Amino acid sequence: MSEIFSGGCQCGAVRFQAAKLGRPSICHCRMCQKQFGSFFSALVTADQAHLTWTRGQPKLFRSSAKVKRGFCDKCGTPLTYQHADGVELAIGAFDNPAAFEPAIQVKHDKRLPWIDTLFEKPAFTSPEQEAKWDAVESWQHPDFDTTVWPAEDE
Repeated sequence: MSEIFSGGCQCGAVRFQAAKLGRPSICHCRMCQKQFGSFFSALVTADQAHLTWTRGQPKLFRSSAKVKRGFCDKCGTPLTYQHADGVELAIGAFDNPAAFEPAIQVKHDKRLPWIDTLFEKPAFTSPEQEAKWDAVESWQHPDFDTTVWPAEDE
């Protein structure tokens, strides 16, 4: 992927642009589950020479002797998985995460026991709930680059 992609954290304190992205994946290891506070992490490999932090920098946490994990120290958004071979970026932190369909599952043997049937569960939808959530005003950074954030400072 030679296109330039942008992304960042939920609050907008950390933003990036990246090109020459590699393999999108999900990882089921316990450290990734804890970093993302979720069932797995979703990451895409990045060429560090083509990764630019355009606003702020991620704070790093050494989760093991071989790995550092980057996150926004203002809002907590997981951003990176850094190891000796390079860096991977959180797919959910991209402005267009739909561009990165995972191609492989890492540590598949460590997945939660019910993960294979997760998306067979019924979807809860109700017009009342949809209307309630549609009325919520989002204060998170929009899915595009801004010169200043929050917007009222522009």
